[in-house]
Amino acid sequence: MDSDRQNDPKDIPTLLDKLINENLDIVSGWRKERKDKFIRVFFSNMANKIISIISGVKLHDYGCTLKAYRREIVENLELFGDMHRFIPAVASFYGARVGELVVNHRPRLKGKSKYGLLSRVFKTIVDMVFLKFFLSFQTRPMRFFGYIGVFIILVGIIISLFVLYQKYFLGVWVHRNPLFIISIFFVISGLHFIMTGIIAEILIRVYFSSDQRRKPYFIQEILESKETQKH
Repeated sequence: MDSDRQNDPKDIPTLLDKLINENLDIVSGWRKERKDKFIRVFFSNMANKIISIISGVKLHDYGCTLKAYRREIVENLELFGDMHRFIPAVASFYGARVGELVVNHRPRLKGKSKYGLLSRVFKTIVDMVFLKFFLSFQTRPMRFFGYIGVFIILVGIIISLFVLYQKYFLGVWVHRNPLFIISIFFVISGLHFIMTGIIAEILIRVYFSSDQRRKPYFIQEILESKETQKH
């Protein structure tokens, strides 16, 4: 929870009750009656809607730090940069069950907010781009780079075919046609994207194989048959 005293510690038992009674892995607080400036709340609501669409985990308030977690979830999460803002989305990607609960929110009584509107908006946009890539292509980066690479190469081929058309039907010499250089640039750029995807595929396999504890999922429960229990 935050240290600025806007969160109410009395909500902690309620969060824990929901976590246990509904068998959830994360319960995220929702500051429904938020006591902050309008402009801050407005941009926060916009960000929450976009993050919910990107991640598929629909929460009203990703920015509320008052959350309850099961220990095994926290121990297995690897967060980078400011990804702590998206813990429910990242954990859900690994199979965690996420819930939400309305919590109390109080006006700031002490200290000053370090919230910079423009800098926070920029950082959030960059983080959401990374979040989308992480959730969609973490275990298959070749699909991301490969799709882009193939598309760019096709554009380059189409331009080169148009250059040939101009040469044989319109009499435009290739060495005087800038489209020829542009087509080569597109093809080379597409090949670079494909090579980047291959390198990313190798790196992600090395990442997971280097440490057996790293998995693109969480093991919630191990079921044993009666025959196994006898042995």
